[in-house]
Amino acid sequence: MAVTSIDIQSRAPYQGGMTFGDTGAYEQLDGTVHFAVDPSDPANNLISDLALAPKNGDGLVEFSADFRILKPVDPSKGSHKLFFDVVNRGNVLSLGRINSGAEGMDPGNGFLMRRGYTQVWCGWQHDVPQKPGLLKVNVPNASDANGPVTGRIAVTFQPNALKTTQMLSDRDHQPYSVKDLDQPYATLTVKDHDTRPVTVIPRSEWSFGRLEEGTFTADSNHICMASGFEAGKVYQCIYTTAVAPVVGLGFAAGRDLVSHLRYSTAPDNPCAGDIQHSLAFGSSQSGRFLRQMLYLAMNQDEEDRTVFDGIIANIAGGRRGEFNQRFGQPSSTIEASTASLFPFADTEQTDPETGQTDALLARLQVRGKLPKLLLTNSSSEYWGGHASLTHTDTDGERDITHSDNVRIYHFAGTQHQAGTLPLGHVQATGNTGLNPFNWVDWRPLLRAAVYNLDNWVTSGVLPPDSKHPRLDDGTAVDPESLRPVFDDNPKIEFPAYMRHLSRLDFGPDDSVIENLPPVTSKDYPVFVSNVDQDGNEVAGIRLPAVAVPLATVMGWNLRHPDTGGPGQTHRIMGSTIPFAFTQQEREDSGDPRPSVEERYPSRQAYLQQVEECAKELASQGYMLDEDIHTVTLQAGERYDLLESKVRQVQPPGD
Repeated sequence: MAVTSIDIQSRAPYQGGMTFGDTGAYEQLDGTVHFAVDPSDPANNLISDLALAPKNGDGLVEFSADFRILKPVDPSKGSHKLFFDVVNRGNVLSLGRINSGAEGMDPGNGFLMRRGYTQVWCGWQHDVPQKPGLLKVNVPNASDANGPVTGRIAVTFQPNALKTTQMLSDRDHQPYSVKDLDQPYATLTVKDHDTRPVTVIPRSEWSFGRLEEGTFTADSNHICMASGFEAGKVYQCIYTTAVAPVVGLGFAAGRDLVSHLRYSTAPDNPCAGDIQHSLAFGSSQSGRFLRQMLYLAMNQDEEDRTVFDGIIANIAGGRRGEFNQRFGQPSSTIEASTASLFPFADTEQTDPETGQTDALLARLQVRGKLPKLLLTNSSSEYWGGHASLTHTDTDGERDITHSDNVRIYHFAGTQHQAGTLPLGHVQATGNTGLNPFNWVDWRPLLRAAVYNLDNWVTSGVLPPDSKHPRLDDGTAVDPESLRPVFDDNPKIEFPAYMRHLSRLDFGPDDSVIENLPPVTSKDYPVFVSNVDQDGNEVAGIRLPAVAVPLATVMGWNLRHPDTGGPGQTHRIMGSTIPFAFTQQEREDSGDPRPSVEERYPSRQAYLQQVEECAKELASQGYMLDEDIHTVTLQAGERYDLLESKVRQVQPPGD
């Protein structure tokens, strides 16, 4: 086994001994897991630079990772199933995105606990910020005959405000330090938008260092410019670094910990003899991690045993990530990266532009060990230019038939993050939308996906059919074709630029980049759902917030003018454009959409339609009966919010 030891550093009752249905109480275990993997083992031969990592006396590469486990205090009351949540930038996500909990370890509605899952988290990302509570992996650096591996790296950033200093990383992650501060051949470029021409900024105008209150300090982790980095502009710095962590060992960490917990009878295994099935869940970056894990066939351990029986890759679209390359930046979300490379779909196809033939599951297909796979996406991934590539061909001519072990679900009219009230404009990262963010909560659909995947894996019960935009029925359309629908509404500004992926050439080996920036050629096609007269999407799974609407809800938003980048879409957030509540308000504003009172004779009548829609989704298997009340309650809160705003503007005495 690749796990050499498990060091449990703390073990305590979870949430003070709170009980969850028939499962009862849970306990939380935190600690460090230690690994030693064989570079010559076929299960590891796709891990980039593993052969260049230092080895112990047995020829194995050692590394370690943080882990956390929630398990029933009484295993006999559990489901004997392991649920692995791939941490996102070191953060636990499943309790928030499945259980509807608050941040961190809040249990929310207890969904996963009530179903008896042993829940597991393991650090896989080497560069997470040094903050308490984040889970990371500790990996060695690659070295060759000349010493530590060095090479060029590209760091891209888009400020939301004028600033003179920028860390050489995404979201304060640990940077790849500059090899030396002079670097006369390092470059800094700027462009107004991803599709605009690049301008080279003279080397004399910027430096590696920090500029604070007019004082310059040399620093190998920062870049600064006296004239300032402008809000909304896209900057890219290409420089030489002297550190090359073996990034791809993050895949081995998750694989081998889960395999150990599932199969090992060693005394240090806290789950020994209990786990019969295992499921994996990843959302956003973590979903892209799972897509790449599948592409690398790393769902099999060193003994060729299946690790995950079922997988949900949520809001990952068609992309992967910089998770297995030299100088990889796992947190980066820029389009011009190896995250955007072909293939995108689970079944084999040939790109007519490049002649390349491949599939996401090609390697696992050869081994005949395919897990059950659910791909769930919001509208933001479609408007981001890549989700449709999971089910349309690369020349945009036809729909693709997915594998029997795959289902693809589009959560219609949603944004990347589950919508909540009150409506906001600003993310924690400082990214700000022109419109209020999307208020549709897709988590009830995700809970049903977990339930359906479990039944598929353990009992062979087929999940509901895939549901997403299609070319053959006209529900998948070019986003530009929707401009007239939105231009007709004075409350909505349509994007000036559409996001897309392009064919990129990084050189002969995608894991060791030679071309920086990459050679760019023809764009891939982009399709989104068609919309109705209100601008709401017609394809995919339509929650009551979309099918019985109080607003136009969209998977796209525009950057706020205060953050620069006019006309550019917000990278991941959507919009809510409420209907006028009264006919008079609609007529005064020139809104072409019928008002709330013109659509629904009363609050009760509106909620009755919502409940009927929710019941229909539950009968089809796209939602659970227990969430009918949830979505009806949310609908009532939205109705009350719009009605309260009307009361606030009514003159006294009316």
